Amino acid sequence: MVTNTGNRMVSLNPKRRDLVFRAIADPTRREILDILRADQQTVGGIAHNFRMSRPAISKHLRILRSAGLVETRKHGTQTQCRLNAKPLQAADEWLRDYQTFWKQSLESLKRHLEE
Repeated sequence: MVTNTGNRMVSLNPKRRDLVFRAIADPTRREILDILRADQQTVGGIAHNFRMSRPAISKHLRILRSAGLVETRKHGTQTQCRLNAKPLQAADEWLRDYQTFWKQSLESLKRHLEE
């Protein structure tokens, strides 16, 4: 899908965008992304930040990996996780259209109130 937003053309992959939105819909997964934003972590290191089982954290990480937001690498017996924020651009581009809509709506309301 290609969307015209002002003077720029944005190519959005709806399937990728849906995976990203599904991944960031959960507060635990958003917190995992925040943890990984600081530095890469092992699965166990991530799990220590939560009051849930390691398998539950692994399930969250699988969803984040499927959206492309987390990359993993085996290092001996440990799995290192690293943030890949690039897929968030699809969500950001989609939201930008709504920011433009709200800005135009508020400007219209302001003009109306000033009249």
